[in-house]
Amino acid sequence: MFHKRYEKHVENRQTRRAILSGIASTLGVSVMSPWSRILEAAPNAAKAKKVIYFYMGGAMSHIDTFDPKPDRPDIQGDVGVVKTKTPGVVFGEHMTNLAELQDKLAVVRSMTTETADHTKARYWLQTSYPVLNSIRHPSMGAWISNEMGKINQGLPPYVLVNSGGNGHPGAGFLEPSLTPVPVADPEKGIENTELPSYLTDAVFKRRLSLADRIDSGFRERYAGYQLESYNQMYKDAVKLMGGTDLEAFDLTKEKEEVKERYGSSKVGLGALLARRLVEADVRFVQVDYGGWDMHNDVAGSMADKGPALDQAVSALIRDLDSSGLLNETLIVLASEFGRSPAINQNAGRDHHPAAFSYVLAGAGIKGGAVYGKSDEKGHGIDEDPVGITDFNSTITVACGLDPNKEHFAPNGRPFKIGGGGDPIYDVLT
Repeated sequence: MFHKRYEKHVENRQTRRAILSGIASTLGVSVMSPWSRILEAAPNAAKAKKVIYFYMGGAMSHIDTFDPKPDRPDIQGDVGVVKTKTPGVVFGEHMTNLAELQDKLAVVRSMTTETADHTKARYWLQTSYPVLNSIRHPSMGAWISNEMGKINQGLPPYVLVNSGGNGHPGAGFLEPSLTPVPVADPEKGIENTELPSYLTDAVFKRRLSLADRIDSGFRERYAGYQLESYNQMYKDAVKLMGGTDLEAFDLTKEKEEVKERYGSSKVGLGALLARRLVEADVRFVQVDYGGWDMHNDVAGSMADKGPALDQAVSALIRDLDSSGLLNETLIVLASEFGRSPAINQNAGRDHHPAAFSYVLAGAGIKGGAVYGKSDEKGHGIDEDPVGITDFNSTITVACGLDPNKEHFAPNGRPFKIGGGGDPIYDVLT
């Protein structure tokens, strides 16, 4: 059923475009795109300069987080609810701090996708395109870093926290220098950045000079943007090793009371590191927090994962808000798909791509918004279905970028940052 609903949504969208184009052609006028309209209506609206993207690997349950069904005890199960600042809007009981901050959040309750395969769904979410054997698409962080460029020239534009980078689409067909720098453990930061005790600065510089002379012939013979990009990535790594900007990765610089506010969980430490990185002008930070594949004991698992997520993201929002950085930082909370409203025989919830929820906050976003509606069981979408490309195009617009601009892969095929979806203008400022 959800496939038909989504297909109808796409069909209606394409029909509207065709009708408008036909009218314009008949009258001899041009039809202003939604992108042009939003720029004309709000030319001074705040746009995101930086992005912190929380990826909940394993498929987070919407019923137990941002779209509970308290009137259906058979669906809601053993996870209770908590009231938010908006009358009639409730969150799962473990989202207490975020419920207090609901006036700063935009919750999309009508997400839907077409696959329940973790790997394929994650790739689609992070690139806006389905898996193709013939090409590797860039991730959203690479897209945005490519278009908006570095802010701090001494730091990488794109950092991936709580992950070694395995399975991540990275830079795709864009320049290799846009591959995210992985930080597997926030407490350790970027490791192996100091020279060995036996290697002095002078000796290190001589070795770099020798390597440069050896490589010069190869570079001249095989000159090209990809080779130059790899060389630049190498130079950036050497520059980072000797720079003071590395302190942005050092959580020991934080006071203990600050660390306690974020929590000692992986997502808490990841959120704290993300805050330090955007303060140091890193363009895009992704924080991974897995373990949401709750086929067994969803209530017990939520009691472990939920409070840690709630504490981390709420502390981040409050800190960025108090420093003024929330006005230029977009926060995204997403998962590859949702989990079934029906509780299985193991007291868990199974894969469910038909309906789930995402959250946005910060720059470019209307706080207090609740967009879309799942049905009374949380199984399908009743109002305003939102596909992955629609959501990613919304991120694109929040960053002040044109979602309709075409970018060309090395093979000449055109692609768009958000995949060519319809941005959710109702949640945008």
